[in-house]
Amino acid sequence: MSNLQLRIVSAVVLAAVVLGLTFLGGLPFRLLSALIAAAVFYEWTRMSRPGTVSGGAGLVFDLMMAVFVAALAWGLPAATLLVLLAVLAAVCAGVTALRGAGRWEAPGLLYAGLSGFCLALLRDGDRSGLVAILFLFAVVWATDIFAYFVGRAIGGPKLAPSISPGKTQSGALGGLAGGVAAGVLLAAAAGAGNLAALGLVALFLSIVSQAGDLFESWIKRRHGCKDSGAVIPGHGGVMDRVDGLVAAALALYVIGWIAASAENPAHGLFPA
Repeated sequence: MSNLQLRIVSAVVLAAVVLGLTFLGGLPFRLLSALIAAAVFYEWTRMSRPGTVSGGAGLVFDLMMAVFVAALAWGLPAATLLVLLAVLAAVCAGVTALRGAGRWEAPGLLYAGLSGFCLALLRDGDRSGLVAILFLFAVVWATDIFAYFVGRAIGGPKLAPSISPGKTQSGALGGLAGGVAAGVLLAAAAGAGNLAALGLVALFLSIVSQAGDLFESWIKRRHGCKDSGAVIPGHGGVMDRVDGLVAAALALYVIGWIAASAENPAHGLFPA
């Protein structure tokens, strides 16, 4: 089986599992979000944690992430989760300052924590949340697919050769077109009336998704890693698979928060 075939099979299986939990919503999706947060933090620290951060200090950082993951899975209110994450990150930074090591721990906790938080809060348990998260998936997944195949077919100038040599400007533009088209089609199928505005949101999310992909590539290059892990055949680690998704989830959550509320952001995008 070629690497492309392996990527496709893994992606289909993973998408089926994720979509199943997405349709269930509630606790199953919160558990998925918490698992993503835990996996992202594990892979982040696996790449960035030096030998000087071990033993007691490493355990403290891991326990702080475990506390947030448990709170997220439990379904605490959005404000409580955000305050908890901020406090844990501050404690993490304090431990780093005292020990003079582990400067990547606090950013990793924030990155992983916000990743799970935004996904969980966007989905929530009602129809608006379901449509919002499917809209997110449609934009991000279409961006990835179109960027990959358009980039391979057309090639041309590199997008960011010092960060990710394989990405091209043609692929980025193809990803934008595919992401917007998929987002608008999903919104139309869901009966949304504000398609023009949602098209602009999809465009923004596609840009943010690609920026999130480049950010993770920079993190890996900064720490001399090719992949964040090896848990997903053909794709690498969880971070390799969700880098664009979690960046776009944060952007969509903020938009929904501004339009509606921190507790029910999807209602500002897809009114019930």
